[in-house]
Amino acid sequence: MGRYGAGMMTAVTVRALSEADLPAVSAIRVTGWQTAYAGILPRSYLDAMTVEADLPRRRARFAKGAPPRTAEFVAVDRDGRVAGWTCLGPYRSDVYSEGGAGGEVPATAGELYALYVRPALIGSGVGLALVGAAHSRAREEGFGELLLWVLADNARARRFYERAGYASDGAVQAEAYDGVPVPEVRYRRSLGG
Repeated sequence: MGRYGAGMMTAVTVRALSEADLPAVSAIRVTGWQTAYAGILPRSYLDAMTVEADLPRRRARFAKGAPPRTAEFVAVDRDGRVAGWTCLGPYRSDVYSEGGAGGEVPATAGELYALYVRPALIGSGVGLALVGAAHSRAREEGFGELLLWVLADNARARRFYERAGYASDGAVQAEAYDGVPVPEVRYRRSLGG
């Protein structure tokens, strides 16, 4: 995909996910959740998350192959270490029970399913490199806009997405974690030229 980063930023190369990246992606996902969602999700839920439980599911999904119009990328530093991961594809309207203003989601909409950066590298530009690669791929796939869901109380992530051109569209939903409903808000960004 390309090289990103300059100055104080961490220089990374963004490329397609490979099978060898899966252990690092599981570690980034688990530590990312435990770091970003501390105080938002129940501690019991976060404490139960392990790389050992996440990795087999990730390997099974990788072995099945990517569904049409989906892509996963990793950001890799100069030493070849995975610094972050993102995944995108068609908007999953069948998964959500959103409410609120939100508006209709066109069939040409894509979704940024996940974006995680190694916690020590948050704010270093790795996330921006990944979101830039996701936007490029989404355009290649013909998506006119990208939508994503973010926990309502995750102020850091909301600021990041707003700086990347996303805005809340008013749709809300709640997902239960260990029986505790946690509100999410939907963001969207046009990918128009």
